[in-house]
Amino acid sequence: MASQFAGCRRYVYNKALEAQIKNREAGGAYIPYRKMALILPFWKKQEDTQWLADCHSQVLQQALMDLEKSYINFFEGRADFPQFKKKGKSDAFRFPQIKPEALDEANSRIKLPSLGWVKYRKSQPIFGSIRNITVSKKAGHWYVSVQVEYEVEKLHNHIANIRRDFLDSSKQSAEDWSLIR
Repeated sequence: MASQFAGCRRYVYNKALEAQIKNREAGGAYIPYRKMALILPFWKKQEDTQWLADCHSQVLQQALMDLEKSYINFFEGRADFPQFKKKGKSDAFRFPQIKPEALDEANSRIKLPSLGWVKYRKSQPIFGSIRNITVSKKAGHWYVSVQVEYEVEKLHNHIANIRRDFLDSSKQSAEDWSLIR
């Protein structure tokens, strides 16, 4: 099922990129995410792409958001023109809205929308609120990455303390030098 989600995401990204290119060649302007997202339900209902309806809507919407981010980076000179995605290369998809109860750390499992409970191996402690989950395929294995948001303690101003210590010691050494003369 994860491969199907990755394939759906890739298909929507490529189809949207193709629509953007055709629109530009016809003299049209860039189509923003909000307008492209309105086309998504029509793609799901077309006879030749009904299989898109089997994929979670957040995954497909994220594909359109990723394309928009690629265009923004291109327009601002930070990246090349967006490229079509290829099967087997960077197969991944993201769920941006995950409920806190979806994480069952005691049993090392996480509940993904439309996929159900998935076991995972925890490499780091998960703390804070879950922002999104990315499922990606690397070397034939699927991995789950959990992005969290949490408050970071303010560090003490060590630089000011070091500077103060340095100034105090330099005054003392200058006084020591005056005694030697």
